[in-house]
Amino acid sequence: MAGIARNHGFEALKIGGTEDHVHALLLLPPSLPLSKAVQMLKGSSSKHLHETRAAGDNFAWQEGYAAFSVSASQTQVVSDYIANQAAHHAKRSFEEEFLDFLRKYGVDYDPQYVLG
Repeated sequence: MAGIARNHGFEALKIGGTEDHVHALLLLPPSLPLSKAVQMLKGSSSKHLHETRAAGDNFAWQEGYAAFSVSASQTQVVSDYIANQAAHHAKRSFEEEFLDFLRKYGVDYDPQYVLG
């Protein structure tokens, strides 16, 4: 995914995740909409995974995504968080953490459209 980002003119500072989700810390140029960057990452990685069968025969990205901005002062904290996904989610599921995050920061959401 870092190579995909580089080939499309933006930078993936850190990418990591577990079997059911991925986190990407991206540095986007002002001219690139976030939705376009996500479309490129998901589309190109999906094509690669299907061609190589690296993820088996049934790989599919979920329809949506979540994105949050991060101040430059928090870049290392977020990078460290991404690097430790397996250990982190051994204690707390992604779903629990994500919903807690939305509540903590007062993000309104419709449960029907969150986490499928």
